[in-house]
Amino acid sequence: MSNNLFLQAPYFNASDMPLYQAKQIALITACQRQHIPVIRIFHVEKTGHFSKASGWVKPMDFLPPHHGPVFEKTVHNALLGSGLHEYLQQQGIEHLIISGIRTEQCCETTARVGSDLGYSIDFVTEATLTFAMQHANGQSFSADEVKTHTELVLSGRFARICSIDQLVSSWPALAHA
Repeated sequence: MSNNLFLQAPYFNASDMPLYQAKQIALITACQRQHIPVIRIFHVEKTGHFSKASGWVKPMDFLPPHHGPVFEKTVHNALLGSGLHEYLQQQGIEHLIISGIRTEQCCETTARVGSDLGYSIDFVTEATLTFAMQHANGQSFSADEVKTHTELVLSGRFARICSIDQLVSSWPALAHA
């Protein structure tokens, strides 16, 4: 989900936060209404800004109360090395809905690894957040361009790209799948 640390990052751009917050809350609320487990993931490192000692590895204030499992990851994907994959297997969960912060990094990598592990993936790009990036050659890419690239490389290969409305409208079909 969403570490408070990102608010402190030098690349952070607050202009996309209101829409991200609204979409993330809408997705969480929709899942909770359908009794779909909401799992919180935090990236944690031994030292630095992502360490627990930094005080920034905690949920963002806008997130609703959470009563589900929480996992800590130390690599880009949330499934390997965190205990999440094992938990999902024990629970019989085969379908993942992915959202959160860094669209092209943590979210995309989790979708790719999840697909390789046999999960079906819904990637809800509108409930992800990322930031502008600059290529080594000097070319700049906006957050929207980064998200578009992520959708391009995931769609039809690793995940179904969908909006919250598309996801919600597909739930009756998923319940019978």
